[in-house]
Amino acid sequence: MTKPQALDPVAQSWVGAAAMPSPIRTFEGISNIDSVLPPDTNGDVGPNHYVQIVNLSFAIFSKSGTLLYGPAANNTLWAGFGGPCENTNDGDPIVLYDHLADRWLMSQFANAFAGPPFHQCIAISQTGDPTGVWHLYDFLYSTTKFNDYPKFGVWPDGYYMTANQFVGNNWAGAGVVAFERQKMLDGLPAQMLYFDLFSVNRNFGGMLPADLDGSPPPAGSLGYFMEVDDAAFGFSTDSLRIWQFHVDWTIPANSTFGVSGNPNVVLNTAPFDSNLCGFSAHCIPQPGTTRTLDALSDWLMYRLQYRNFGDHESLVLNHTVDVDGTDHAGIRWYEVRDPGGGSPTIHQQGTYAPDALHRWMGSVAMDGDGNMALGFSVSSKNVFPSIRYVGRLAGDPLGTMPQGEAELIAGSGSQTSKFSRWGDYSMMAVDPTDDCTFWYTQEYYATTSSAGWQTRIGAFKFPSCGAASGADLSLSKTDSPDPITIGGTLTYTVTVTNNGPDAATGVVLTDTLPSSVTFASATSPPAPRPPAR
Repeated sequence: MTKPQALDPVAQSWVGAAAMPSPIRTFEGISNIDSVLPPDTNGDVGPNHYVQIVNLSFAIFSKSGTLLYGPAANNTLWAGFGGPCENTNDGDPIVLYDHLADRWLMSQFANAFAGPPFHQCIAISQTGDPTGVWHLYDFLYSTTKFNDYPKFGVWPDGYYMTANQFVGNNWAGAGVVAFERQKMLDGLPAQMLYFDLFSVNRNFGGMLPADLDGSPPPAGSLGYFMEVDDAAFGFSTDSLRIWQFHVDWTIPANSTFGVSGNPNVVLNTAPFDSNLCGFSAHCIPQPGTTRTLDALSDWLMYRLQYRNFGDHESLVLNHTVDVDGTDHAGIRWYEVRDPGGGSPTIHQQGTYAPDALHRWMGSVAMDGDGNMALGFSVSSKNVFPSIRYVGRLAGDPLGTMPQGEAELIAGSGSQTSKFSRWGDYSMMAVDPTDDCTFWYTQEYYATTSSAGWQTRIGAFKFPSCGAASGADLSLSKTDSPDPITIGGTLTYTVTVTNNGPDAATGVVLTDTLPSSVTFASATSPPAPRPPAR
């Protein structure tokens, strides 16, 4: 059946005139040393390290790109631990830096092929050094349901996780989990709280937990979870759904997820079409081959980033859509404000699709100044799958990514595997040291092959970030005629007090910009031009 052609109402069909900042650094990540597909590329950054993890390996780099450890099999972390976490190496991994505690989290599932039962393996570094010793955990997820596609978020009272559940090859709904973060940081036995939402609504799925960057949320804030729902799936409208996870580690039975499993808030979005190529894995074209790539357009892309700006809270997220009814992939992105307040809103939304190329497999994040960056894969019949990124400054017009488009690396090969899997995710992170520098990792091909994927890691920063944040400017005149007359001279000084993140000492800078100005004779404004005919 042919879909009706309908342009996405918030599509951005133009490239911004301003230029995105070029990479500060870019270097090679892990390649397909384990002969698997897809790579599930993700990574995070700490004060001194960048850690990347893929199917089925991880590596630790200095922030200059020097390889410090690995690549090593992911289950190396559980060597000597015993059980399925040591004895299987099944993938779908995640790495996160917990900046509240200066620790690292790495996780992957276990018994994906040997189970049931199914497990979730989590390692927490004992210090801020990921090359050091780790606390190791093996959580029994379920004796019946497979915890596919697990995604994590850091929150003050727990490490949160979502999963797409299966029994055999049959869909079994969404699962949500909280792990007892503080006990895990201390290396003590830790609890796991689990809600199975299949009986609430079998169509729930593709959820993400909020992952905290920057300042912690207000005291007592519950963890946020979100998913995107297409009206074509049986929901009343195209919408975003928000759940709040109330965790009680003292009396776990008092814990709740949403309103009896249903969302706390439903936000109607601008209409979108998530049906790319009938949800087939064979969709995105490439040069030199009839093989096409998986758009994975039926759920949110990692991460769901959270920020607390003091006067408001923000969640940013993205998913892939059909821009015009022709199976043309673009990226719908959102900023949701005050998700736990009295009136959560979609503050802005847009679909980035500036030309005929396909853009998908995105990851979006916001820096400490409120600027945003969106990384993604881009491809067409004439452009090899490549890694690019785009962005917006906090003051740019809402719903737009007008800061041009930059390339992290141009691909020079296509993927010819009959399985067509791509992604299944990428990751945009923000450096906790300055809360300004974005770090992005994604896959690409240097040469055409069945599954010879490589990964790239790159960092970039908006020059304005942190430069004048929180600055107090005052103007005072000295030794000036009063009143000022035409032809007179005004002498003044400008005092700048920088209270931004790079000036904890609150240094006061005084300068004259310039020291005086002469007021010339008044002139009349130009006459208005007649209207064009």
